[in-house]
Amino acid sequence: MSDESTAGIRLNKHISDTGICSRREADEFIEQGRVTVNGQVADNGVQVQPGDEVMVDGKRLRAKPQAVYLVYNKPVGITCTTDQSVPGNIIDAVRYRQRIFPIGRLDKPSEGLILLTNDGDIVNRILRAGNAHEKEYVVTVNRPFDEAFLKRMSGGLPILGTRTLPCKIRRINATTFNIILTQGLNRQIRRMTEFLGYNVTRLIRVRLMNIRLTGLKAGQWRELTRAEMDVINEMVADSSKTAEKSPRPRKTNRPKPAAAQSNKDAKPGKAAGNKNSTGSKSTKPDAGTRHTPPKANAPRSGSRNGGKQQPARPAGRSGGKAPSAGRSGGGAKKPRR
Repeated sequence: MSDESTAGIRLNKHISDTGICSRREADEFIEQGRVTVNGQVADNGVQVQPGDEVMVDGKRLRAKPQAVYLVYNKPVGITCTTDQSVPGNIIDAVRYRQRIFPIGRLDKPSEGLILLTNDGDIVNRILRAGNAHEKEYVVTVNRPFDEAFLKRMSGGLPILGTRTLPCKIRRINATTFNIILTQGLNRQIRRMTEFLGYNVTRLIRVRLMNIRLTGLKAGQWRELTRAEMDVINEMVADSSKTAEKSPRPRKTNRPKPAAAQSNKDAKPGKAAGNKNSTGSKSTKPDAGTRHTPPKANAPRSGSRNGGKQQPARPAGRSGGKAPSAGRSGGGAKKPRR
């Protein structure tokens, strides 16, 4: 074990670089005496040299594998999942020598560019909604569209309980268009076209951020170049590590609950007939009705009678009115004059 600061790296950085914890957590491990270097309990000033054996809680740390970044031209029929029990999964399709996973996804019937990596940190930085990284697609629909279609697509449409952000779109031919999104909603383009009465017959992603499909045939992949990674790292440098979340549906102008509407809609002198949250009718009188508590032996209305309001007695022969539903006295009241 060497203490020379001119060589090696700080112990806490070495620990965090293996991927087991953050640098702050590594400091805590060291302060708690849980870290040894070459069999000796180490302090935070130690510089780790090549060949040093670093252990945490008696377990040897292994170097984090070198980061891998691939671009793959996904064919139709490949599923973007790391579950290798799923037929046609992307891991078996790529057959890379190290464990990797896709950054985002493309639907099974979609094709084109998708990135794969073993670097979980950059995945979250790329997918974070607030970064507005561009994704470009070439889309063909089942019938010709007009300029109104392009205008509505570009202006944003209501799907999944939210509204899509404005986007760039241009016509390629009568049934094909190019579209650039900064969102990543589930099946976004397909849902947008379906909203306007069209169906997607082919969808190809041709670009993500600065990476293009140029030169890759369907099913082929390549490693990203150093120059491409430099641009990506610059684009995500100020990004949070929080990944994009699915949007919550917007609150709509739903009808107010029946209990809340009863006081507003019921006429004075009559019980509200709206249903409550359990589906039974409410017997609570409106704000303008006087309510006399029931006598001890008198039958009660409401939930103790099965949740249904007792029907009002018919008017007597004298032509008087039936007693108010809001009163629940022991017997029938004399008709009003």
